[in-house]
Amino acid sequence: MRTRHVNLLITLVAVVLFSFSCFCISRMTQTSNQLTNCRNHILEFKESILRLKNKTERNRQELLNAFKEMKLDISEKEHDAKNAVEKKVNASDTNETVSDAFEVLKFFFPHLRKVDRIYPDVIMGREKTGVTFALGIPTVNRGNYSYLKQTLTSLLSRMTLPEEKDSVVIVSIADSNENYVKSVVDMITKKFKRQVTSGSLEVISIPAYFYPNISHAAGSTDDSEKLESWRIKQVLDFCFLMLYAQPKAMYYLQLEDDIIANKMYLTKITDFVHTITSNNWLYIEFSVLGFIGKLFKSEDLTDFVRFFLMFYKDKPIDLLLGDIFLVKMCTPGEALEKCIERNKHIRIRYKPSLFQHVGIQSSYPGREQYFKDIYY
Repeated sequence: MRTRHVNLLITLVAVVLFSFSCFCISRMTQTSNQLTNCRNHILEFKESILRLKNKTERNRQELLNAFKEMKLDISEKEHDAKNAVEKKVNASDTNETVSDAFEVLKFFFPHLRKVDRIYPDVIMGREKTGVTFALGIPTVNRGNYSYLKQTLTSLLSRMTLPEEKDSVVIVSIADSNENYVKSVVDMITKKFKRQVTSGSLEVISIPAYFYPNISHAAGSTDDSEKLESWRIKQVLDFCFLMLYAQPKAMYYLQLEDDIIANKMYLTKITDFVHTITSNNWLYIEFSVLGFIGKLFKSEDLTDFVRFFLMFYKDKPIDLLLGDIFLVKMCTPGEALEKCIERNKHIRIRYKPSLFQHVGIQSSYPGREQYFKDIYY
């Protein structure tokens, strides 16, 4: 009996052990399958990460290529813009309406009748037209002295952005010295790149063939003949610049390369012009000095140039400006003294003056000048 109980106990233990073994084997198999599944998931995850990495790399490369293409496109556009800005415009590229303005010169200078089309070298410019104001600044080499940078800084910094968009400043290099031309171009390119790119600032060069034969006076040892030659050339420089500026704007403001401007000068000019009820005015003076700060209607410029060219050998241009005023305003039979006195009261002059002369070294070699506008 006792033996039987022992056998039963052994059998029970064996069954329990067998069941436990089966359970363990089942759990181990299950765990193994789970591990295998987990490993498979890990492998799939790694493959997904690898695919994502490859896709990201492709996207990165595509973005880099797109950026390179954009950079290349921008570079090409900047290069094209630079070429457009720094090109020299020849006669065949010039608008017919613009070039016709210079045809008046052939009437006064026979040597120009052999020239197909008269036009300046446009060194930097976007051919901006349709604006309200064109500001003309002739410049020549003054040796070791230069006031042009100061002048342009004053003029451009004291414009509002809308005024800058509605105007064009024209620097006319009236000098054949190549080093001087290069120095002007380099200075303007570095200092006023934005204005040049937008078209609000242009640089032109008067071609040497324009001038009649006054070189004999320039090469003379006689100081009076040299001075006469310089004065004649100055009148011609102004005339050429006025003809170039005429088709660009409604009004033309004559300035020089050694002046500074008052704050909000263009706003004050605009407001003052709007207060003038009559449109019969010849010009408005915004400075009492010489030919500085004189505002003209662009439609009248050709008439002024014709008058200046008739007498360019006889008087400086500021005196010729006074003469044309007398011719226009004096009535037939009126005594000159009476006319002069009357015209003092009808000339349109804005006060205080908006421009001040700051140059000491004259454009005439060796001469110093200390003219100041007392109303500035």
